[in-house]
Amino acid sequence: MANQYPALTRFIDIGVISRQIAWCPVMTTFYDIPSELLIPALAERMAATDGIDTPDWAGFVKTAVSRERPPSQENWWFLRSAALLRKVAREGPIGVTHLSQAYGGSKDNGAMPNTPGVAGRHIIRTSLQQLEAAGLVEKVPTKTVETEEGEVQLYAGRRITSTGQKMLNEIAHDCRDAANEQFPGLDKY
Repeated sequence: MANQYPALTRFIDIGVISRQIAWCPVMTTFYDIPSELLIPALAERMAATDGIDTPDWAGFVKTAVSRERPPSQENWWFLRSAALLRKVAREGPIGVTHLSQAYGGSKDNGAMPNTPGVAGRHIIRTSLQQLEAAGLVEKVPTKTVETEEGEVQLYAGRRITSTGQKMLNEIAHDCRDAANEQFPGLDKY
């Protein structure tokens, strides 16, 4: 029975129904794998993907208003791109402003109370443009507006494409064994 299903499926015995054993094929998706296992594996795959490269200015830039120094990790660009791809897949369509609020921190206002700070929108926008050029993310058009210069297309944000969904699910399937070892209770899901 297992030969007729793709390699990304696993089977759960759901009981005996009318003298036949019933099997339920379950696909491993990125929802099943914790982010601390999925994002580093996705970052490794993105480092090998054409079109996703670390910009020249990435070694000197802070990632948010609340940060004092640039990131110390060598592959921080690929980790951020992987985290953005996962968040777009989970919450898409989603825009740059919402993502910058999600990746921001707490802004230190000195003697005044701390306020929410936003992350650098240029980093998020550039990463999303690279993901879009790689075919993993696409813009969601909403309507066109007539202006003095002509018609302008408005967008609701970005969502994941079928290629990006396939890549996420393949990596999730590869991480399934490590997730089962680290979190034994995941076997039943």
